[in-house]
Amino acid sequence: MADTEQSFLALAARFVTAIENADIDEIKACYAEDARIWHNFDNVEQTVDENLKVLRWMVRVLHDRKYNVSRRHVIPGGYVQQHVLSGKRTNGEAFAMPACLIVTVKDGRITRLEEYLDPAQASTLTAA
Repeated sequence: MADTEQSFLALAARFVTAIENADIDEIKACYAEDARIWHNFDNVEQTVDENLKVLRWMVRVLHDRKYNVSRRHVIPGGYVQQHVLSGKRTNGEAFAMPACLIVTVKDGRITRLEEYLDPAQASTLTAA
């Protein structure tokens, strides 16, 4: 698949929709086999399988997930996205967390995802 502005934006939408729908197989299909996922709060690179484990947990503890994308821009080799992830925690309380992604894409799949978020906000999911 040729990497074009249109294909980057289509992949971004596909990835977000897969997470909103808790479609782990589709999430995995968005990643290149050797993709790495990095978060600002721990400076550790995860493998795809490690990231999928976290996402499986997230879809169990955050219901009615919605990515409210405020900005998504194509950059050389990928895209940048700013969004607020919202939903309901298991105790019924509302949850909202702003985040930013810098995503590198090759051959139509995510090869690197860097996520910037406030870990204090993310930790409220474990308190629900």
